[in-house]
Amino acid sequence: MNLQIFTTGGTIDKIYFDAKNDYQIGDPEIDALLMEANVSFPYSVTSLLRKDSLEMTDEDRILIHDAVAAAPCRHILITHGTDTMIETARCLSDIHNKTVVLTGSMQPARLRVSDAFFNVGFAVASVQLLPSGIYVAMNGRVFDPAVSRKNVEANRFESV
Repeated sequence: MNLQIFTTGGTIDKIYFDAKNDYQIGDPEIDALLMEANVSFPYSVTSLLRKDSLEMTDEDRILIHDAVAAAPCRHILITHGTDTMIETARCLSDIHNKTVVLTGSMQPARLRVSDAFFNVGFAVASVQLLPSGIYVAMNGRVFDPAVSRKNVEANRFESV
């Protein structure tokens, strides 16, 4: 398997600046996560955006769509902010003959306690095992974006 990874920002890539008491999007963390996991398959990482998903525009989603559609790889993983991940996944619904999995995290990957490592590992397994289609892999489950949402109060994704 050859995996194309697109990063778009979101909490998974956030860095905490103590002096500012603020989080900002930093460099993509997925390469470090995969190196730490000692993965043994070829992959490439392309940073498309460095945005909080609440700041994403329709133009940003078109950029993501076009990058996925043009990618020569059949297996694609996208790291994305969780607030609008479902919306972006729905924008990819007309892409066929590829397995596309979006994932992210509720806590920055750089924090000691984060769901990022688990979510990325789960998404990597999912992109290899699922048939062609667009999916969201979060909280140990795979979701169809057409019938899913983020439950902000419960801090998890769910089918509706």
